[in-house]
Amino acid sequence: MAVLEKIRVKFGLAASIIIALGLLSFIIDPSELVSAFNNMSSRNDVGNIDGKAIPYTDFSESVDRYSRISEIVTGSATHTDAEQEQIRNSAWQSLVDKYLFIKNAKAAGIGVGDEEVVNLTTGDMVSPMISQQPMFLDQDGNFSASKVSEFVQGIPADPSGDMKLFWNWLQTSVYTQAFYEKYYSLFTNSDFQTPLMQKRLISESNTTSDVDFVMVPVGFERDTTIKVSNDEIRAFYNGHKDFFRQVASRDIEYTVFEVKPSESDIAAASENMNNLYEEFKTAENIKSFISRNSETSLSNYWYKSGELIPVNKDIDSFVFGGNSDEVSPIYKDNNIFYAVKVTDTKMIPDSAYVRHILLQGENADKLADSLVTVLAKGENFANLVSEYSDDKNSAYDGELGNIGWLTQNYMIPGFEGVLTADVKKPMSVKTMYGTHVVEVVKKTAPVLKKQVAILSKTALASTETFNDYYSQANKLATLSAGKVENYRKAVDTLGVYSHPMNGITEATSSYGAIDHAKEVTRWAFSNKPGKVSNIITVDNKYFFVVAVNGAHKEGYATLQEVSSQISERLYGDKLREKNADEVAKKIAGLTDLQTIADTLHTTVSNIPALAFSSLQGQSTDPRLAGAASVAPEGKICGPLAGTIGAYVYRVNSRDTGSYFTEEDAKNQKARFENFDVQMLLPVMMQDADVKDNRARFF
Repeated sequence: MAVLEKIRVKFGLAASIIIALGLLSFIIDPSELVSAFNNMSSRNDVGNIDGKAIPYTDFSESVDRYSRISEIVTGSATHTDAEQEQIRNSAWQSLVDKYLFIKNAKAAGIGVGDEEVVNLTTGDMVSPMISQQPMFLDQDGNFSASKVSEFVQGIPADPSGDMKLFWNWLQTSVYTQAFYEKYYSLFTNSDFQTPLMQKRLISESNTTSDVDFVMVPVGFERDTTIKVSNDEIRAFYNGHKDFFRQVASRDIEYTVFEVKPSESDIAAASENMNNLYEEFKTAENIKSFISRNSETSLSNYWYKSGELIPVNKDIDSFVFGGNSDEVSPIYKDNNIFYAVKVTDTKMIPDSAYVRHILLQGENADKLADSLVTVLAKGENFANLVSEYSDDKNSAYDGELGNIGWLTQNYMIPGFEGVLTADVKKPMSVKTMYGTHVVEVVKKTAPVLKKQVAILSKTALASTETFNDYYSQANKLATLSAGKVENYRKAVDTLGVYSHPMNGITEATSSYGAIDHAKEVTRWAFSNKPGKVSNIITVDNKYFFVVAVNGAHKEGYATLQEVSSQISERLYGDKLREKNADEVAKKIAGLTDLQTIADTLHTTVSNIPALAFSSLQGQSTDPRLAGAASVAPEGKICGPLAGTIGAYVYRVNSRDTGSYFTEEDAKNQKARFENFDVQMLLPVMMQDADVKDNRARFF
């Protein structure tokens, strides 16, 4: 032990672990040691693609690369949660393409040569990935091969490396897309429909049956005479094992303590609001006051009636209710206190139709003034756009320079004044893009709108209240002592509610209405059934105590896990067959459908045009549709054990129409082909046993 301690000090923790495992190998079976190493490694893998482990570090590098590409494309270094998720999806897809799809495509004899890539990037068949990039378009919005060449030639001179990164991404995307197109073409072109197949499909789709039937529904009461044996359950399981594929999941139950403000906390917030309210009514610098005291920022938005309801319906009623007062009373809504002050009132349209001339460069301001003067004298706007504007892409309604309708919610930053500007009066506007000569062509009818300042304060839980809820959660966790049986006793003793939640996966992040609770999921997947957690804090507002009741491994559910499910299915099949047998006994010897209906105490129903290929509504039993399509005309058939009951039926006649045409058959084939193409990669991934463990980390 002294030697181990010296090594630990000299070489650190990592070396200590390696040596400790080495010493352990003298005691335990070597195969178990290998298994332990593999398990430690796999827990740190983001996934496995066709036998290739994807360590977290490798995936993280791919995510960083795609994040940088996104920044280059969008110009923004910040990403929303949805954008970050998209970046991670792109990074994962690139790895699937690299280690699985392209390898399989090449194995199928498909190749994409260097000359082909050159042709797709700068040649005669440029990929849309290249031709639609804004940086490769000329002033008229057309693709320019010379701009691509200029870009590539400039890569060595770029010290940031961004140009090289972006170009490599474009080339890789073009290369990969070419493989997809060829692979998909291989499948779609091999799936051909012969004239005979097409003729049969058209015939079947145009044939309908006029069917009379009597139906005796399956009863809802449990039939204790029907038995399902263990051998039958086992036989079904072995014969239908693919039905029971599953992802790894956990069955849990949890108690959550939500930190809510106490009555004293609410009273304190109310007093604070009352103190601010008097100053709010008389504040001269309302912008400074709101910035210092309100949870709602001051907005320049012009509200119309109804638009303040999402904030607070009482505020909307006050602002647009004809009150003469400038400041509202204090309103309380879900522990939030509000007061509003009307700061301006105008008649403003909802939208304005705008056109512009964008000018860039040193003389932009001077040129803009000149163009405003020229336009005021009657010069044609479109002609000036064509001659001077640096924006040749805006051509709403087909006229160069037209931006179209702008609203408060769809507005170019800096153009806000167009809603109050005069129609047909050109003006100069500066934005981040340059200097614009702007003209409002037309506007919608003006409506009453108001600008408001909103003072809002939320009653928050005090430290004392926070500690009180924490104490409650801690009491449950302490009484549970890490064991499920203790947890259930403690739940009863404390009178709290335990939420059952079965089948959570590593992707689960929400529990009821509580989001961002991935830490709960991570704990559940790191512990065995029977364990109970200590306090897990979410958003500094929710305290969870979690118990693991069951664990389900990825792969096939065990017979024990699905036994009851199979039993119910087999019971249902037997019940339907028994129902049909009982109907058969009751109508034995009867040859008239109405007599059969009377005997069974039911009625005769009719489906006038039942087609095998397209069921006439969800209420039609598919078993009846299939049986009727091949039944002889005029003969009473059945009883048929259908999905919802036993059927005795007669096909009165058949009709062959012409509503399903050759074009319909081709369209149906195209839909099937599209489905096949969409399923190619998922099936390929399933066959390669691809493991996607990203939810474990993100």
